Amino acid sequence: MLSRVADSLYWMSRYLERAEHTTRLLDVNLNLMLDEPTNVADRRWQRVLQALGAPRDVQFEGDAIALARRLTFDASNSSSVLGCIIGARENARHVREQISTEMWQRLNSLYLQVTRPEMQSDTHADSTLQQNEGPTEFLGQVMEGVHQFQGVTDSTMSHGEGWQFIQVGRFMERASATAMLLEAYQPELWANTDALPDSNEYLEWMGLLRSATAFEAYCKVYTADLSPDWILEFLLLDADFPHSLRFSIDAMQQALEVVQGLSGGARGDKLTRISGRLRSTLSYSSVEEIMSGGVVTYLHDIQRQCREIHNAIYELYVDYSIQAALAG
Repeated sequence: MLSRVADSLYWMSRYLERAEHTTRLLDVNLNLMLDEPTNVADRRWQRVLQALGAPRDVQFEGDAIALARRLTFDASNSSSVLGCIIGARENARHVREQISTEMWQRLNSLYLQVTRPEMQSDTHADSTLQQNEGPTEFLGQVMEGVHQFQGVTDSTMSHGEGWQFIQVGRFMERASATAMLLEAYQPELWANTDALPDSNEYLEWMGLLRSATAFEAYCKVYTADLSPDWILEFLLLDADFPHSLRFSIDAMQQALEVVQGLSGGARGDKLTRISGRLRSTLSYSSVEEIMSGGVVTYLHDIQRQCREIHNAIYELYVDYSIQAALAG
């Protein structure tokens, strides 16, 4: 596969996963902020920004709707929902011949939905986020559009090398996003485990699970008894839940193994070693060991290894030299 094709498929998938994650965080937190004290709201939106990787030039200044508008509709911010969908469509356009017609139609429909002329109006954007149905109607449409694209991709695109790169991008982004989300919640959940939780803390724990679409799945495993230790164990180490770190890393490595079998050759040994080490870290860790060693330290190490895998992917499949390709 040409390096430009692999790069575009990888980033198309990452951008859409990022758009869905940002939309979900906004949806959950806009709904949770109703009737809460100002100091709680301030901490909530600072945490949202931290969970999104502290986007450049975006800060919370006391107005949740204004912040949500920037994170949703600001085309100049490549990390906004709109910026991510524009980026995904542009990458899809570069590889139009590699994806199915149904994929292009679904992504183009989502793009046209969020780039309607009225969406460029701050007044309309504010109205959309403040309407009686809450943000759920518009933000839900965006999440549904991304989910439909992922479903169409799985059902209409041949599961060959290109599809595998899409999986790598999706689960790389998901793993990084989950790690940053857990780190943002660390002060509330795991910094002071001996303190008795109050009602607001239970609300925050529920918000974390819903931000990872995990509340119902968590309750089926642990019942509705919310415990910081169990939440951490579920979102980090559960092998069956699609938004857990372990599931994401497992799925990413499986896709990388297929890609390497098709085109990696001997040059893929470094990538196999790095991704296999990360997978083992999650497969053989316990929540007790993680908490004793420091949750933030563990999450930082996960993010560091994800960056190493990203760099190795680029070195092997995107930015490789002709000499390296011939040698492999």
